[in-house]
Amino acid sequence: MQTHNDAIELNDEERTRCEVWTRVMGYHRPLSAWNPGKQSEHAERRYFIATDKVSGS
Repeated sequence: MQTHNDAIELNDEERTRCEVWTRVMGYHRPLSAWNPGKQSEHAERRYFIATDKVSGS
């Protein structure tokens, strides 16, 4: 039985690619269908957590 602390290690032969999907303009599309420029733009995106507070209020 594995506990939460046990790490699972996979050999390269056991790994599979994970398809990443994103939503743009109301459509869900896989990133692999994007052109190289759009894929590069996606890789450079910054993520943040919005708060309920508005500055200056």
